[in-house]
Amino acid sequence: MGACLALSSLASCASCLCGSAPCLLSSCCPSTYNSTMTRLAFSFLLLLGTMVSVIMILPGMEEHLKKIPGFCLGGTSIPGIENHVNCDIIVGYKSVYRMCFAMACFFFIFTIIMIRVRSSKDPRAAIQNGFWFFKFLVLVGITVGAFFIPDGTFNTVWYYFGMVCSFIFIIIQLILLVDFAHSWNQSWVEKAEDGNTKCWFAALLSFTILHYALAFSAIVLFYVFYTQPDDCTEHKVFISLNLIFCIIVSIVAILPKVQETQPSSGLLQASLISLYTMYVTWSAMTNNPNRKCNPSLLSLVQGGGPTPTPPPGPALGTSTTIQWWDAQSIVGLMIFLFCTLYASIRSSNNAQVNKLMQTEEGHGLTADDASPGEDGVRRAVDNEEDGVTYSYSFFHFSLFLASLYIMMTLTNWYKPDSSEQEMQTTMPAVWVKIGSSWLGLAIYLWTLVAPLVLPDRDFS
Repeated sequence: MGACLALSSLASCASCLCGSAPCLLSSCCPSTYNSTMTRLAFSFLLLLGTMVSVIMILPGMEEHLKKIPGFCLGGTSIPGIENHVNCDIIVGYKSVYRMCFAMACFFFIFTIIMIRVRSSKDPRAAIQNGFWFFKFLVLVGITVGAFFIPDGTFNTVWYYFGMVCSFIFIIIQLILLVDFAHSWNQSWVEKAEDGNTKCWFAALLSFTILHYALAFSAIVLFYVFYTQPDDCTEHKVFISLNLIFCIIVSIVAILPKVQETQPSSGLLQASLISLYTMYVTWSAMTNNPNRKCNPSLLSLVQGGGPTPTPPPGPALGTSTTIQWWDAQSIVGLMIFLFCTLYASIRSSNNAQVNKLMQTEEGHGLTADDASPGEDGVRRAVDNEEDGVTYSYSFFHFSLFLASLYIMMTLTNWYKPDSSEQEMQTTMPAVWVKIGSSWLGLAIYLWTLVAPLVLPDRDFS
């Protein structure tokens, strides 16, 4: 009986995978919108690829695979059976590069296919919202093919390509955080006006103070551990400039003229952006090849102080020993997961952010106007017959960038050396991250002053 139930469940899942997003709902799920379910489904594919990449880069995976008789080249063999698989490719940083290359190709294909889709009446919208089983097969096929790519210059070229795309994705993350803080602030202000005013305003004030306290504490720690009296000039400049920039945007956010044009603007958004800027600054400094200015987190926790500077040009890791679980990588992965989920369910009335993200002021996660069908099953509501609520093409482009950001995060932004057997930190990774923090602050500042600079345009 249990086997029959399992088979029927799998058959039901298969039919849903072949169908459209409405099939993804069950009777126990609240009704939601077709556009939301589709974004969640694509985000799930991205997260699935991320989990596979994490497993592939775990230390010791190659040794475990080599213990399988007849599998890896140079591993345990069975008499009469030759080992054919190069396990150096299917684990370590090379496997992460190929897995993320496959995901990037998958989402880039959809970026091209979905250009200028205006409504769900477009035939391409059916591809966007359905055929999930075939989409999964396409992703698997591209992934398998990616592992047949020879090393050559692929790893080095893909590293630089990933660095540029990650720069753009960091900006998108900051825009999403701005939008989240805006929605957060507006929601709590509305609740304060409708109910317990003191309680909700106290909560807003508490989180604002907490964000600024964490950002200020980070600045102090940066000066203590990531600078030296006679060295680390770049770090001193980075920390000081970002401190000044965060103070500037915080002041601008509460200027009377800015408040007149954007009443929902406030210190909560500025505090969250300041905290994110400090994270990006920290992440940049951890990629500095100069170990005197870049102590390991373990040495700081143990109170050993900065680690001594190693000889020039040493490898900081190999294809199977990269520790992606460094503190800054874990934080980066958590921020990525949050932004990916938020991008899938977001419903914003921030006109400027919507223009930047190419979305419309639309619907939330649940559909209140939906009702169960005759069979009692809830289905997603098609809310895009008159027009799409988000740009299909831009959404896939964001996931394309996210795939490469994950690749860089899991490999700690290390660069493969000429032999492609080892990885090293480089200063370009530092400048990419710092540059993205500056550009992100500039974009946030523009969202504040744009209505003042361009009074003739409608930003409502």
